[in-house]
Amino acid sequence: MEQRHLARLSLVPVTKVPGIAEARATALDKVGIATVLDLITFYPRRYLDRTKEARIRDLVPGDEAMVLVTVRSCRKQPTRNRPMVIAEVSDGSGTLKVSFFGQPFRERQLTPGTEAVLFGKVDVFRGQRQMTNPVVDLVGDKTGVIVPVYPQSEKAGVMSGDIARHMTEALRKAGDFADPVPAAVLRANKLIDRTTAFHDIHLPESMKAAQQARRRLVFDELLRVQVRLVQKKRFLEATARGIRHDLDGTLVARYHERLPFPLTGAQARTIVEIDQDLAGPHPMHRLLQGDVGAGKTVVAVSALLVAVQGGHQGALMAPTEVLAEQHALGVRAQLAGLTVPSVGGDDLFASAGLDRELRIELLTNRTTAAERRRILGGLSSGAVDLVIGTHALIQEGIEFASLGVVVIDEQHRFGVEQRAALRAKNAGDEVPDVLVMTATPIPRTAAMTVYGDLDVSILDELPPGRTPITTVWVPVEPLSGEPGDPEVWGAVRSEVAGGRQAYVVCPLIDESEKLEVASAEETYAVLTGTDGELAGLRVGLLHGRMPSADKEATMAAFRAGDLDVLVATTVIEVGVDVPNATAMVILDADRFGIAQLHQLRGRVGRGSAASTCFLVGTATTSDGEARLQAMVRTTDGFELAEVDLDLRGEGTIMGERQKGMNDLKLASLRRDRETVVRAREVAFDLVGDDPTLADHPLLAEELAVLLGDDDATEFLLKS
Repeated sequence: MEQRHLARLSLVPVTKVPGIAEARATALDKVGIATVLDLITFYPRRYLDRTKEARIRDLVPGDEAMVLVTVRSCRKQPTRNRPMVIAEVSDGSGTLKVSFFGQPFRERQLTPGTEAVLFGKVDVFRGQRQMTNPVVDLVGDKTGVIVPVYPQSEKAGVMSGDIARHMTEALRKAGDFADPVPAAVLRANKLIDRTTAFHDIHLPESMKAAQQARRRLVFDELLRVQVRLVQKKRFLEATARGIRHDLDGTLVARYHERLPFPLTGAQARTIVEIDQDLAGPHPMHRLLQGDVGAGKTVVAVSALLVAVQGGHQGALMAPTEVLAEQHALGVRAQLAGLTVPSVGGDDLFASAGLDRELRIELLTNRTTAAERRRILGGLSSGAVDLVIGTHALIQEGIEFASLGVVVIDEQHRFGVEQRAALRAKNAGDEVPDVLVMTATPIPRTAAMTVYGDLDVSILDELPPGRTPITTVWVPVEPLSGEPGDPEVWGAVRSEVAGGRQAYVVCPLIDESEKLEVASAEETYAVLTGTDGELAGLRVGLLHGRMPSADKEATMAAFRAGDLDVLVATTVIEVGVDVPNATAMVILDADRFGIAQLHQLRGRVGRGSAASTCFLVGTATTSDGEARLQAMVRTTDGFELAEVDLDLRGEGTIMGERQKGMNDLKLASLRRDRETVVRAREVAFDLVGDDPTLADHPLLAEELAVLLGDDDATEFLLKS
């Protein structure tokens, strides 16, 4: 009997399934089901286990319960405000009153005789059990022990029971499925075969069977993503021509000697990992993860100097002018006085064979036309050793003599095309080494999936001299005058009186009644007014809509200590380094995500003085409260990343980076952490040294259809 290939089922319209005519197919298309593959991968969202099914007569007030019922009656009841629908349902053991507010369609949905699963909280009113606004699933006349409950759409006219009927027919006609995973891999991981998995995910005879089916299909999803990532990694190693950098120069050692602190163990380890990449024949493609303040810049500059000491150039691209200018200020200070041999270019000392001072330039949209021409000339001639900039680095007309190492900071803020554009600026055919950095720690399993085609280095130590930050949650409305505010502003004044500085962070620039959050401009006006909490202090304002010159002037004044307090938006989230700032007040803190709160908090605690971060805001949701409690509990960014993954899910982490995310219909980076790790190990074994998967044609076919057959070379180089 012919075995079904998933790739081929993606070409079979759903109308080939018995019982699905054109009109029905149109309805299914509205919920994303156009082919037979779409149908069989439209998985149940949960199951009704009728061996544990609750009976109405046994329902206890206050409990949440699931019951399978038949509708006896349903009517709309006029009310003064929103519409109300009341239904009476029964399961043979008793009756239940069900009320729906603001859901008039329930009258059409729950006609007498309809079979439905209700899930909700049980109450008692006038002696009768009732539920208010329960979750409703229409499962039809199902008599099986385990009833699958599918996502449904009232608007499209697609109910759970409809999907179940179509699924039975589709699986019956499909028969056996070809399995791309070698039998040895299945045995080693105790996985069932694919035919059994598809049957038992939709038509399980027990909850154990459904769980085993999910485990196998989750493995398939994650394996496909990991194989594609490993393919890209191997393809780059096999085809791209890199630069073999010289590690014997003295420039990096001279830089390290002038640092105020010795390298941490993590920095030293990471620099060795990067050096091994730089000395190899393949272009480096590495992600550097480091918690706030872990010293990523030192590692990045070390990599850039390896390029310079070998006669090449380095480029560092940052997402904002504030961050680029901060980097330029810091790197120039660290490298002031370092010399390199003069060879060619427009340097006056070149002809005499004398050393010259390392040349560093800053290129942003603020750079004047004359300065830009001068810098571009130096880049194309090789006279500029290091250039630091924003998107301005990838504009037309910029070309390097020999771009050896590229560092992209806060890389998640750049698109694939922007990263590719900088990498392509080299005059020759050699591909520069690329180090992408993020100060937003990513959970291990997410990093394996989002950045699985990169090697990963982690900085998990803080440099000496850093004092831990104390975080305090003040659960009051900002600027409300309620107890707690005086404590916060008193602490800020106390820090200023002691010669320190502070930040006040607001989420929006302009007032928004809809969101009811504090704006930077209004907060600045309130705090600095005659009766303001910060009246009499030197307070500055910084937000993204200010002219570039004004932003730089404000930051320069704050760095120089000419401002006591900086009221700002999240423009200061990354890279801003003012060691004298020891207090931060984040207003409407419950509106921020964990990663952003952690980044903002990292702007203080950058010196030896004790620092405090005040999170001001009242959490209105359980997730909001969990975020703030986690921030108070720990300053470990990697621990917070795991909390964030559990609270928000992987979607916010994946973003648009991973094209294969559309294949993750069952898999979860939260629940399936172990499977991610195992799938990656298997992917390396299956790909080996052959990214074309010549020994696994069925798997290659599935990847091309389910993940998209994009040009692997182009995508990898852009990534």
